[in-house]
Amino acid sequence: MLYWIAEQLGFPGVLNLIRYLSFRTGGSIATALFIGLVIGPKFIGWLRIRQGKGQPIRADGPQTHLAKRGTPTMGGLMILTSLALSILIWMDLRNPFVWACLFVTLGFGAIGFLDDYDKVRKASTAGVPGRVRLLLEFIIAGIAAWIISYENGTGLYLPFTNRMYIELGYFFPIFAAFTIVAFGNAVNLTDGLDGLATMPVIIASVAFMLIVYLAGNVKFADYLGIPHVARAGDLAIFCGAMIGAGLAFLWYNAPPAAVFMGDTGSLALGGALGTIAVVAHHEIVLGIIGGLFVVEAMSVIIQVFWYKRTGKRVFRMAPIHHHFEQLGWSEPTVVIRFWIISLVLALAGLSTLKLR
Repeated sequence: MLYWIAEQLGFPGVLNLIRYLSFRTGGSIATALFIGLVIGPKFIGWLRIRQGKGQPIRADGPQTHLAKRGTPTMGGLMILTSLALSILIWMDLRNPFVWACLFVTLGFGAIGFLDDYDKVRKASTAGVPGRVRLLLEFIIAGIAAWIISYENGTGLYLPFTNRMYIELGYFFPIFAAFTIVAFGNAVNLTDGLDGLATMPVIIASVAFMLIVYLAGNVKFADYLGIPHVARAGDLAIFCGAMIGAGLAFLWYNAPPAAVFMGDTGSLALGGALGTIAVVAHHEIVLGIIGGLFVVEAMSVIIQVFWYKRTGKRVFRMAPIHHHFEQLGWSEPTVVIRFWIISLVLALAGLSTLKLR
C-alpha cells in the first residue's frame, strides 16, 4: 500500500526510500514485530476467556505435558494478523506472487482455525477429519500452484547445478501443490513443544528472504547460477513479515508457553514457506533448509507404517521430538538442540547458492 501511494506521488523526498526492497523488507519485519507484541497480551487474554480449558492435551503423551492444560491455542491468529497487515502495508499490490503466498497462508490458516476450534469445542484432540483437511489444502494449494506456474514456468530446478532443470509441464502444478501441502503439514507435526516450530520457521524465513532477494535480482542470479525469477524479490517482504510475526509470537510462546499457535499458525506458516520455495524454484533446497520439519514428518510416517506392518514401534513416540522426551531429555533441551539443527540445515541449504 505504501509503495503504491509513494509511486503515485512520484517518490518525493524521504518517500524515495520506499523504492528500495531492502528498506521495505526491514519495514515489514519491524511492523509485524511491533503489531504482534502490542496485540499479544490482550489477544492471549481473550483466547483464555473464550476457550476456558484451552488446547486438549494427549493423554498418551509425555506426562510432563499435562501441566500445559489450560494454555490457550489458536495463537496463530496473532501471527496471521501481524503478518497480513505488515505485508499489505509494504508490498507492491500488483505482484501476483505475493498474493499467491498470502492466499495460501490465510487459506491454510482458516483450515487450521476450523481444526483448532473443533478440538476446543469438543475438548478432544481429534478435530476436522484428515481427509477433509487434505482436500481443502490441495484445493487452495492447487489454485496457488496454477497461478505460479502461469507466471513462472513449469521447471523443477536442481541444486548444485548451473540452472539445470527438469521440465514438468502439466505435472508441475500437482508437484507444487504437493510441496505446499506436505510442508504445511510437516510444520504442523513439528509444533508439539513450546517454541519448537516457531524458531525453525523464523530461521527458514531468514534463509528464504536471502534466496528470493537474490533470485529476484538478475545480476545476482546470473552470478550465482540460480534461476532468475522476475518480481520474486518482493517475497523478501513476505519473509520479513514472517520473521517479525514469528519473533513477536515467540515472546509469548517461549517455554513455558503462554499460548500455542495451534494448527491455525503451523499450517499457515508451513504452507507459506512451501509456496515461497515454489515461486523461487528452490523446492529441493526447501527440503534441506526445512530438514527438521521433513524429519519430524518422516518419523510419523515411518512409525505408522511399521506399526501397521509389525505391531512394533520404531520410536518410543512420534513425532520424533517426543521420542527424545521419552528418552529423558527435558523439553528445553529438545527445543534448543532442534533449533541448533535448524540453523545448521539453513546454512547447508544456503551453501547450495554457491556450490554449483
